[in-house]
Formats: sequence, structure tokens, C-alpha cells
Amino acid sequence: MKQILQNRKGLVQKVFNKVSNKYDLMNDFMSFGIHRIWKKDLINMMSPYKNRKLIDVACGTGDVGKLFLEAVNYKGTVYNVDSNKNMIEEGKKKHWNINNINWFVCNAENLRFKNNTFDFYTISFGLRNTKNINKSLKEAFRVLKPGGRFLCLEFSKVQNENLEKLYKKYSKLIPIIGDFVVGEKEPYNYLIQSIDKFINQEELLDCMIKNNFVECKYKNLNGGIVAIHSGWKV
Repeated sequence: MKQILQNRKGLVQKVFNKVSNKYDLMNDFMSFGIHRIWKKDLINMMSPYKNRKLIDVACGTGDVGKLFLEAVNYKGTVYNVDSNKNMIEEGKKKHWNINNINWFVCNAENLRFKNNTFDFYTISFGLRNTKNINKSLKEAFRVLKPGGRFLCLEFSKVQNENLEKLYKKYSKLIPIIGDFVVGEKEPYNYLIQSIDKFINQEELLDCMIKNNFVECKYKNLNGGIVAIHSGWKV
């Protein structure tokens, strides 16, 4: 399943090159800090345990990996993966003092790891930015061990009509906020378009099932503004 917007040559790289040095700050502004709660919800849903390997794809500056390590008392290993080199460099600076985080530049459709390597795979606000959802899910399935778990935190479709109207009105302000905080409107125009065009909760669930994940389910957060999808490899 190709995503038309994301297949425009160099678009996603250009967007994240522009915002990498203020990525975390803008996330706090846009979500009023709620993105941190969503990521903690992701880890709570995962229920991680010690001495396991997590691959966090589209890792940004590495928030999810750090939360995973905190949850297992730093007795685990994180492989942070992002297609944007600038974002990886920002993450390295942010988490310079954590030894058991490994950093890699590669994309979700073509991971550089062997089959059956990881216990957990997470992707937060990144599946929406891939060029091909099915290829990304196939790669997730491939690198997970049998018994491994896939979790995706992503913007989704609001379930309440009144909340949806309010959310759409607020969304129009995000490029203006981006211009104020980062000095760039374009990345946040892209953000709004990519959220609007992304598949809904049930469609993503179907994609997971078609790509061999089992026990697939999702949980809506904040009325479906975001959702966490979960599935297992057996």
C-alpha cells in the first residue's frame, strides 16, 4: 500500500531536516505535552520485561527507547532506527549517557537486521511517514522473533463528531505554531496532510492481519486522535 504524499521525492527527508533541532519542543507545543503520556501508554500496553531487545523504528530523538529502558531498570537493549540522519544525531546528543542504546540510519521498508532478532518492535508517529505501509509491516514481522510483539502509536481518526470538528479547527493552527516555534510552516502543512490522508484504525488492523500478525487489536486514546495498534508474531 503506497502512500502518495510520502512518495514525492525527498519530501519526508526535507521536512524532518528542517525540524530536527526543535523536534521535541514542537511536539510539546502541538500536543500540550500529551505526546509524552501517549508514549507512556504505549510502554504500559507493551508490559516490557528485562533482558529483551526493542527496535524502535522512526525513533525521532529516542523517547520511546528511553521509556522502555526505564521500565526494565535499564536491563535491556534498544535499537533506535530513523531514516533521517539529523534526527539520529539529535537523539545521540540527547541520550549520550545511556550505553545500551544503538543508533542506525535506515528506513522502515528496508531494515538492516537479520530475521528473528527482536522481542519488541515499536513505531510511533512514523508509519504514517513511510512510503509503503505493507512493506514496513512485512519488515516488522521479519525482524521480530517468534513470540515478538509489534506496537504502533499513530495519529488516527477521531471517533466523536464534536471532537473531530474541534480537532480540525485546531489542526489549522499547527502550521502557524510551527512558523512561530521553528520558523517553518511547510513541515507542519505536511503533518496535517499526512494525518488526514492516513488510513483509519480498522484499515490498519486489516493491514496487520494481512501481513501475518495475530491477536491484533487497537486502543483509541483521546477519542481516537491517536491509536495504539498491537499484534504478535507466532
